[in-house]
Amino acid sequence: MYFIELSKVDDKGISEMSEMATSIVREHFDPLIGKEQNDYMLQMFQTEDAIRKQLESGYRYFFAKAGDKVVGFTAFYPREDAMYLSKFYLYKTERKKGYASKMLDFIKEETKAEGLCGIELNVNRGNDACQVYAHMGFRIIREEKNDIGNGFFMDDYVYRIEV
Repeated sequence: MYFIELSKVDDKGISEMSEMATSIVREHFDPLIGKEQNDYMLQMFQTEDAIRKQLESGYRYFFAKAGDKVVGFTAFYPREDAMYLSKFYLYKTERKKGYASKMLDFIKEETKAEGLCGIELNVNRGNDACQVYAHMGFRIIREEKNDIGNGFFMDDYVYRIEV
């Protein structure tokens, strides 16, 4: 597995990232939070413009590849003493193949290279990915309920792993 960083001037790559993110997130989150909230969140966070703004504000996006095939993506940025893991997604057909562990190893190395001591992320409390993060060594450090506008809330656990 290897990772290709998305450049903020790569319009084609940004378009591909937006399409992939929309596909994966829609499949996973529509049943969890409902199509209406998911559509709103996709519009806020995964459009081409949203990804461009995130890249310009310090996010780093990566395509995760196995051989010549894109299997998922990740995005993160430094925040205080930790790397904030904003996106960590695999296509449904690519899950349970060991890719998540390889992606996390990559993020740990990037975290160490930045001189940070941990990785943090938010996970919807009803998301079955909570089990995956716990299995990988993350622990819950708090709960958050964040108003994201339009009458919607993100009801999350915040996880952390030390590196």
